[in-house]
Amino acid sequence: MNRPKAIKNYEELCFSDDFMFGKVMEDPKLCREVIECLLQRSVGELNEIQTQREFKYTSDGKPMWVDVYTEDSVGNVYDAEMQNLNHKTVEYHQLPKRSRYYQGAIDIGYMNKGNTYKTLPDSSILFICTFDPFKQRFSKYRFRERCDENSDLFLSDGTEKIFYNCSYEGDDIPEELKRLYEYVRNGNVVGQLAEHIEAAVRKGRKNELWRTQYMKERVLLMDAKEEGREEGREEGREMLLIDMVCKKLRKGKSPAQIAEELEEDEIRITAICNVAAEYAPDYDVEKVCEEILQLDS
Repeated sequence: MNRPKAIKNYEELCFSDDFMFGKVMEDPKLCREVIECLLQRSVGELNEIQTQREFKYTSDGKPMWVDVYTEDSVGNVYDAEMQNLNHKTVEYHQLPKRSRYYQGAIDIGYMNKGNTYKTLPDSSILFICTFDPFKQRFSKYRFRERCDENSDLFLSDGTEKIFYNCSYEGDDIPEELKRLYEYVRNGNVVGQLAEHIEAAVRKGRKNELWRTQYMKERVLLMDAKEEGREEGREEGREMLLIDMVCKKLRKGKSPAQIAEELEEDEIRITAICNVAAEYAPDYDVEKVCEEILQLDS
């Protein structure tokens, strides 16, 4: 299985780390520079920039946070996310589903202010990935709603989701974007934007308030890891069960047969089988485990 993510010391944080990314992007001028570089177009003056903004619509609902959320002077909405693999597979992060979730949260947040769907703002969800999110070797992947029957017909719902592949090293992209990719990828400071970001990061490393906030988060993460060791035993038992279920699925057995042979609850076995079916006929146990543990979290 994947190795646990190491928790960095504060002095080691860089722009590609969630905490530092959010902090330096609180600067409206710098945030605007980064967004304009990514989109390769001008945007309006940014209003209040919210980092780690929480979206939660019911008192008992599971909250969702976005890294950087802002609106410009003409009402367009931008959500910028820094995405690392963190020793997990590309598939584990479920970026397409996450982008859909973020879009829904942004729209509902706007509607909850008393607005109507007719005035929904244009929005751009931007994933800055330190890896190739779709393994197609493109510098970026831009998605908009389009008609299958007529590829020239767009839905024009005002939404776009763009995934930036910072591992891309080709020369066929704008120089400014190429330099930003290089900076995110290995910290090389070339170009005005990279210089501005690096200056903000260096200044941030000296910010004692930020350091204190990060240390508090680090303690919480370490506590969570300790709790995770206990939970790991339970996860281990779950993984063993999933492994046995997959072996029996390969032999063509039904959920009811598997539940009876393993003396397990048929509802639980059926749920495992439903997830495993997505990975038939090989039934990749590791991927099935990751998806089920995500669903259970």
